[in-house]
Amino acid sequence: MPLFPIKTCVVCGEEFELKPDKPGFANRCPECTEEEMEAQKEKMDADQRKEKSEMDAARRETIRNMLYRKES
Repeated sequence: MPLFPIKTCVVCGEEFELKPDKPGFANRCPECTEEEMEAQKEKMDADQRKEKSEMDAARRETIRNMLYRKES
């Protein structure tokens, strides 16, 4: 009797045990998750970091305004 549920990977179709400490998505096997995580680790240059920082600041400001705006 398996201790953890058996899932089928949507990328490669291989069966794997879904363990609580498994990183990534619940519908992907550890090998496919590892490959995807490595692909996501891209190096960002200064312009990309600045753009991301500005977008994050705008997002925070929008959320703050939505949460704390006065209803008139």
